[in-house]
Amino acid sequence: MKKGQILVVDDEKSQREILKVILKTEGYGVQAAGSATEALRMAEEESFDLVLSDLKMPDNDGLFILDRLFKINPAVCIIIMTAHGTIDSAVEAIKKGAFDYLTKPLDREELLISVARAFEKLNLVHQNKMLQEQLSERFGLSNMIGNHVKMQEIFKTVRKIANSTATVLIFGESGTGKELIARAIHYNSIRGDKPFLAINCAAIPDTLIESELFGYEKGAFTGATGRGIGLFEAADGGSLFLDEVGDLSLTMQAKILRTIQQREIRRIGGREEIKIDVRVIAATNKNLEAEIQEGSFREDLFYRLNVISIGLPSLAERATDIPALTDHFIEKYNQRSDKRIKGISRPALRLLLDYSWPGNVRQLESTIERAVLLCEGETIETEDLPQEIRLKSFSSDRIAFDIPPQGFSLEEFEKELLMKAMEKSNGVIAKAAKLLGISYRTLQYRLEKFNIRKEEDPLVRSILPMQKGK
Repeated sequence: MKKGQILVVDDEKSQREILKVILKTEGYGVQAAGSATEALRMAEEESFDLVLSDLKMPDNDGLFILDRLFKINPAVCIIIMTAHGTIDSAVEAIKKGAFDYLTKPLDREELLISVARAFEKLNLVHQNKMLQEQLSERFGLSNMIGNHVKMQEIFKTVRKIANSTATVLIFGESGTGKELIARAIHYNSIRGDKPFLAINCAAIPDTLIESELFGYEKGAFTGATGRGIGLFEAADGGSLFLDEVGDLSLTMQAKILRTIQQREIRRIGGREEIKIDVRVIAATNKNLEAEIQEGSFREDLFYRLNVISIGLPSLAERATDIPALTDHFIEKYNQRSDKRIKGISRPALRLLLDYSWPGNVRQLESTIERAVLLCEGETIETEDLPQEIRLKSFSSDRIAFDIPPQGFSLEEFEKELLMKAMEKSNGVIAKAAKLLGISYRTLQYRLEKFNIRKEEDPLVRSILPMQKGK
């Protein structure tokens, strides 16, 4: 099995043949070109992982090839060879993007080490690219679940602000998905290929959080046997998520404020100011304005963080998203536990819809994970749900979700839900849209989709399926 494809470029035929034999013996796929012109033609016709090119050739030099090759394939790795090695030419080659620089006559072991290192780099780049693609896909807004109007407005905001450098403050109850939104902002931005680091400010003692955020120098305190890099420094070029920022002490708030304003940090025990480029995204489940009035949160930090504000609704406020979230979690935990649960029964879904969800989406996810593990059939039933959900429901102004007993169908459920909303609102679309938590236009579209209309007689105000031709 070939390890990778290499193009050897050298005007000396004997040198090309020797290199081909050495590299093929090591399992690489090797082709050769005797000039810069031939090498560029081959590179346009075929993709090479690594190019091993002589620096001096009759028709053009290796630096010219290097420039052109990067235009053809920006991901290619290039090693320059020369019998005319000078520090200046080596520096220029590296500046232009060459991976390494070898002088002739080539040492076989040095050559193979350099080539192996080049492929290690290529593999790391490939793995990193795949990881970034997976993360971008996972946190892409098209994959995020939330048809409720409030969630759609949040997704719209994320799209608008993703590529800015503005700080963002995310409000919401615990379990509403604040970190998920923070990651969506990061991975949908130009910083998406840079680090996203997160810290729970409430989980780390105040005596340790400073070193976690800012790092420290050797000897800065007992146990500091070497230099430690803090999260602000490690996230350079990317984003830092400060979860539960409302739990920080006033002292730490002041230091974070300075860091955001000056865009620089100083390690504990250090004297050097280190410039950083980090986007700060913060989140809290507290009312920071009330905390300011009580003197436990700095007003200046609040305004520095609150450039963009995103408020996440509780799950009870976006209950119409529960069926889609349930399907998503069933699929997720099917894969993790090697189960083949096909869905949830209507009575079980009814219990989920009627529950108050104090733990929000996080609680729903853990509930479905448990249900998938306990379920012995193909459908999650009421007995697979926790006792507190089976016994405890809540009353509200929301629609009573009356789910028929026959087999579950999301489309049937949606149609029934629309009709219930129109009945409850006496056929007034604006009121029905408010009940469902969706926009007027969205409800209009869905009514047309299912051929649902209100009777023309305003005294009747009943909902009837539309007849063809009427």
